[in-house]
Amino acid sequence: MSPSFYLERKHWRSGCRYVAGLDEAGRGCLAGPVVAAAVVLPPDANLPGLNDSKKLSPSQRNVLLPIIMREALAVGVGRCSPTEIDQLNILHASLEAMRRAVADLTLSPDVLLVDGNRAIRHPPCAQQTVIKGDAKSLSIAAASIVAKVTRDRLMVELDSDFPVYGWAIHKGYPTAVHYDALAAHGPSPHHRRSFKLVR
Repeated sequence: MSPSFYLERKHWRSGCRYVAGLDEAGRGCLAGPVVAAAVVLPPDANLPGLNDSKKLSPSQRNVLLPIIMREALAVGVGRCSPTEIDQLNILHASLEAMRRAVADLTLSPDVLLVDGNRAIRHPPCAQQTVIKGDAKSLSIAAASIVAKVTRDRLMVELDSDFPVYGWAIHKGYPTAVHYDALAAHGPSPHHRRSFKLVR
């Protein structure tokens, strides 16, 4: 299945002008923030090759990001730190990052298309949850790329301060290299200490 404007068109036809797709990146990581993005696309957006970020290579995502930024009517980014993740738990931190991404938009959306089956709290407008939304909605797919590239670049920056963990390579995900570094050096200030594998 390739993402399309099927869901967006339903809302456009009902009178909604701005439909924002929401997705996050980094839920399964052991370190770093969870990052979310909200993207509002126009009906005539030209985004060749746009797909769920997980189905694209890093180079493909990096090529698509500036195209999304150019074609979108608005893009918002939100994040929750490892400390906030430990306080809220990763699910609620992911939803809070999405809420912050919506608040970061430069326009007021009429409806939100939220990837997954959990709605965000205190939304500014109506919302629709979409299971596997990044494979169904172009707006959610665009948000998945913005969130993923933004977070990956942040982890590369953090790697320069903590190179022993290899974040520039695995971006904080639970890999053998990451486990070995944790065993040898213990957790950094950017690790999620509430995660069992970090403890």
